[in-house]
Amino acid sequence: MSALKKLGFAWGIGGILLLLTFAVVRLSPMAFELAALELQPLHVAALAFSVLYMSYAEGYKGFHRGFAPRVVARASYLSEHPRPLHVLLAPAFCMGYIHATRRRKLLSFGLTSMIVCFVLIVRMLPQPWRGIVDAGVVTGLVVGIGSILYFLWQKLRHPERPDVGTDIPESGSATLAP
Repeated sequence: MSALKKLGFAWGIGGILLLLTFAVVRLSPMAFELAALELQPLHVAALAFSVLYMSYAEGYKGFHRGFAPRVVARASYLSEHPRPLHVLLAPAFCMGYIHATRRRKLLSFGLTSMIVCFVLIVRMLPQPWRGIVDAGVVTGLVVGIGSILYFLWQKLRHPERPDVGTDIPESGSATLAP
C-alpha cells in the first residue's frame, strides 16, 4: 500500500506539472514569434500589460493563492487515503474533477470550460495580438508551475503543517490536520 500512496502523490502533482509544461511548450512559439515582428508602441504596451496582468491574475491570484496549494493538499490527502481508481486518475483528482464537493467540481469544470472558450477565441487572433496574449498566458503558467513546486517543497519540508481545504466530500474535516 505504501507504493500506492507514493504513486498517487507523485502522479497527481507530476501529471499536473506535465500538463502545464505542455501548455507552456505549445504556447511559447507564438509568444517568441513577437521578437521577429516590428511592434508598434500600442503592441509593446499591450504586451507589457498582458505579461503583468497575467502574472498577477493567473499566476499569483489563480495559481499561487488557490490552485497550487489545493493541488498539493489533495495530493497529500490521496497519499493518506489511496483508492486505486483515484490513484489512476490522480491528476484529475488533484484538480478537483473527481471525489470533490459539488461546489469544487462545478468550479473546476466551469473554469476549464471558460479556459477552453478563451483558447478557441485567442486562436483566431492575428499576430501580434495572439503572441501578446500567449506571452501573458505563458508567464502566468510559469508562475503557476513555480507555485506548485513551492507548495510541494513546503509540504515536503514541513509535512506536519495542516493543508489548505481539500474540498473532499466525505464527512468530517475538509482540511488535513497533522
